Amino acid sequence: MAEFEVVRTAVVAAEASRVHGLIGNFHEWTKWSPWEDVDPELHRTYTGPESGVGARYAWKGNRKAGAGNMEIVADAEREIGVRLEFEKPMKAVHQVTFTLNPVAEGTEVAWRMTGRQTGLMALVSKVVSMDKFVGKDFEKGLARLKAAAES
Repeated sequence: MAEFEVVRTAVVAAEASRVHGLIGNFHEWTKWSPWEDVDPELHRTYTGPESGVGARYAWKGNRKAGAGNMEIVADAEREIGVRLEFEKPMKAVHQVTFTLNPVAEGTEVAWRMTGRQTGLMALVSKVVSMDKFVGKDFEKGLARLKAAAES
């Protein structure tokens, strides 16, 4: 097994409450998630509360989009925790944390994902790290989050 951590940060010229609203409500992810345009026919299901702890989002799409779900498991003013479960193309469960820190220019957002790679992904990680695998997606998502929050 191989444990991993992927982290990317960006400064958003907006109040933390504005950024929090875009992250803590899965309905808002269509505005900024780097994976929203992977499958134009992606099927989304939202359950639980609109936002905050217990809010759930499930997706099912083409092979590239796969299938899985997310649940907000922690929701504080400056930190949102998400349990991320992939069902297809490979099964995996990871922890995601968004940390919001006020800075002079607005809000510094840190997007962190941690987990353990098993099976085939543990072998693949010896050649391509998880950071290389999803790091660019995090950068794209943070750029989109910045654009959404600043508009």
